[in-house]
Amino acid sequence: MRTSHVAFILAVLAPALYTAIPFISSPVRAEDGDRALLATFCAGANIKGSTCTRAKSYPGGRACDVKLTKERYAGRFLAAGNALLVVDYESECEPHATDFGGVALFEQDGKTTRFMRFLPGAQGHDCIVVPKDAQQDALVCTVGHMGQGILESAVARMEFASKSGKRIEITPDFLLRAEDAVSAYGANVVMCNEGPKYFGLSNLAAGPRRNTVAVDVDYADDEIIRTACGEGFPKPKELYHDLLPGEAFVPEGSEKTKRFIIDLVTGKAAPAN
Repeated sequence: MRTSHVAFILAVLAPALYTAIPFISSPVRAEDGDRALLATFCAGANIKGSTCTRAKSYPGGRACDVKLTKERYAGRFLAAGNALLVVDYESECEPHATDFGGVALFEQDGKTTRFMRFLPGAQGHDCIVVPKDAQQDALVCTVGHMGQGILESAVARMEFASKSGKRIEITPDFLLRAEDAVSAYGANVVMCNEGPKYFGLSNLAAGPRRNTVAVDVDYADDEIIRTACGEGFPKPKELYHDLLPGEAFVPEGSEKTKRFIIDLVTGKAAPAN
C-alpha cells in the first residue's frame, strides 16, 4: 500500500510576540478552537472558517493566507517548559519545495494557548504522541516528499530543543526511510548487491512497548531481490528507466508488506514477531 507524505525540514523558531487564548487540551480536534487559534495571528475580519486570509508575522513579511488543517498534536515535547501545540497549515504563499504549507507552533501554559511562530515546510502527517518518560512526550510522524515521480518517505521523530534567546529548534530524526519509484519508472528498482529495500510506509501507531512505534512497511526482502536479479519478474507494460549494472525491477504488487517495530531509543527497526 502506498501513501503520500509531505516533507519535514529543519525549522528554527526565533522569539515572537505572544497572544493568549483559552487553553486547548489534548487530544485536539480541528473543529475545536480554530477561530481562537487564528485570532492569535489574524484580524477578525480576515478569518474565514479555518483560514486566515492575511496572517500577521508571516516569514519574510509577506501577506499570506494560512488554512489550519485537521492535523494537530499537543504534548510536552521539551523536558522543561510548557506543553506545545503543533498545527499543520496550508498556504498559497508556499511552493512545492515546502509542500505548500507548514506548521503553526503554539505554547500551552495550562491556562492559555499562545502563538509562537510559523514553520514553513515543517509539517509531518499521521503523527502520534507517545510518552518518552514521566516528564516528556515524543512526536513521531510519517514525512516525505514527491519529486519527479519518486516518493521519498520516512518515519521521523521530531526533536524539539530550547536554545538561547528563547528559541526552539526542531529537527527530524529519521528512523526508517523508504523510496517508491513506480510513478517515475513504472516499477521499483533494487540493487542486486544490497539488502532489503523499503518502498512505502503507512499506518503509524504506538508500539507494543514503551518508546516504540509500529508501522506497515512495503519492501523487497532478500528473496524478492534474488528473484528480481535472477530470473526476474514479468516486466510491466510501461517502463521509463534504463537499468544500470547491478539493478533490477520489482513491479508494483510484487513487494511484501509487514508490520515493523521501531525502537525510539536505539533507532533500530525490525519486523514484528
